[in-house]
Amino acid sequence: MDLQLEDRVAVVTGASKGIGLAVTRTLLDEGVRVVAASRTRTAELDDLVAEGHAVTHVAVDLMDPGAPAEVVARATTVFGGLDLLINNAGGPPPGDRLPHAGFLGRTDDHWRAMLEFNLMSAVRACRAAIPLMLERGGGAVVNVSSGNGRQPATINMDYAAAKAALINLTKALSEEFGGRGVRVNGVCPGPTVTPWWTDEGGAADIIAGLTGGDRDGVISAHAPEMMALTTGRLATAQEVADAVVFLCSPRCASTTGTELVVDSGFLKAT
Repeated sequence: MDLQLEDRVAVVTGASKGIGLAVTRTLLDEGVRVVAASRTRTAELDDLVAEGHAVTHVAVDLMDPGAPAEVVARATTVFGGLDLLINNAGGPPPGDRLPHAGFLGRTDDHWRAMLEFNLMSAVRACRAAIPLMLERGGGAVVNVSSGNGRQPATINMDYAAAKAALINLTKALSEEFGGRGVRVNGVCPGPTVTPWWTDEGGAADIIAGLTGGDRDGVISAHAPEMMALTTGRLATAQEVADAVVFLCSPRCASTTGTELVVDSGFLKAT
């Protein structure tokens, strides 16, 4: 299927690894010119540059209130405008880890950092990007939320609240700007095999420490069983990226204000 994205310009946050890297690579394969934002530049991003793709990296910390506007401005200076915004950055803010359990152990500082990284970075990026899209007659925003934003639990409460707010923001923006040509949608991943899970000290190691298992066993068996995943496995970053890029496409021009769920059957009744 031709997604009709050739020569569009996109900003992708959290682009150096995991879902963001898969989104960046998939957009480039569709002929999109990409501004890839992340704190660090990885070898995988360097490989995309070396392969001759139209991608430029912006090293920013999205906890900085000025960073989202800086990234969006780079799209204009390098590629002449902006058509697509993918707010993918999220998860534990610098210095924090997920999963964590319980409400009482989380301070105001924990909550502020979680909201800054998972909600306010997207708010600021949308504020900078949507006027540029309106100047070009339209565009598409995709906010990467989480199944946790739709299914409350006693773990990761601050993260889930931030993602629930992002889902609400997505729907509100779709109402305000849909009639002017800017579609705003979301993707809600469930547990997905990314460095968040697989890195040393990541979610798989944390769960293994709690259950007495090992990292590989957590990813392949324990986590899918614990989360009652219908497919019996965690999703892949590419599966989430495919949903994101489809929502960017003019081929789904009548889709706005919704979330595509890519969760291996994690959400049963929400």
